[in-house]
Amino acid sequence: MEPSYGQIVTTSAASQIADQLQQAIMDGRLKVDERLPTEEELAAQFGVSRPTVREALKRLAARHLIRSRRGPTGGTFVTGPSPEELATSLGTSVTLLVATGGVSLEEMATARLEMEAVCCRLAALNRTDAHLSALEAEIALQRTASLSDQDFCASDVRFHRTIVDAAGNALLRFLMNAVVEALMPVSNMIIFRVRDRTEIVAHHETLLAALRDRDGEAAVAALGGLVRYIRAQYEKAEEARKAIRP
Repeated sequence: MEPSYGQIVTTSAASQIADQLQQAIMDGRLKVDERLPTEEELAAQFGVSRPTVREALKRLAARHLIRSRRGPTGGTFVTGPSPEELATSLGTSVTLLVATGGVSLEEMATARLEMEAVCCRLAALNRTDAHLSALEAEIALQRTASLSDQDFCASDVRFHRTIVDAAGNALLRFLMNAVVEALMPVSNMIIFRVRDRTEIVAHHETLLAALRDRDGEAAVAALGGLVRYIRAQYEKAEEARKAIRP
């Protein structure tokens, strides 16, 4: 049975069509790999022109919800966005929120502490020797005096990404993308001139030791120490910024 759609009213018709098709995908009326009706058929169903339908389909394609295939068996088919695509989109949205002032530095620090603390507890239970080796490798790299700020920041992100991976929870891994892949680079960019690398590495070593001992609460305490240090660096960075303000 073909899904039925509501009447198009006000605002952009293409936007409404895209939203209704998306809703049909989300609630299962349109299945993944199902072929959509042709542009002509959709135009008749919605009572709009083919260019309007074409614009709606472009919007769905941009959301990674449909794909087109050429040939005798071609057409437009429902697809699902990959976890990687969704995670990237989430990270980009969070970065924009920070850049436009929608998220404060204090909120960044609090979100990181609370969300990563859950990962620390799970990582203490689920980590493997491979995870420990990856964390050790990042710490060894971070001790390198000649390492550039950019490479140190990248290693910092990989270190915490490994902790998230060690937690072994796919949904947490997805949600933490906004913290590790989006907030951490922004945080590093703010404090890199005032932070002490050796202090960061010391906190990482304490965190690694707790995970090695499978002590979740010690890992959370180590993370708390790191976040407190980062909060203090936020304040120093803000003071430095005010000092050079004309």
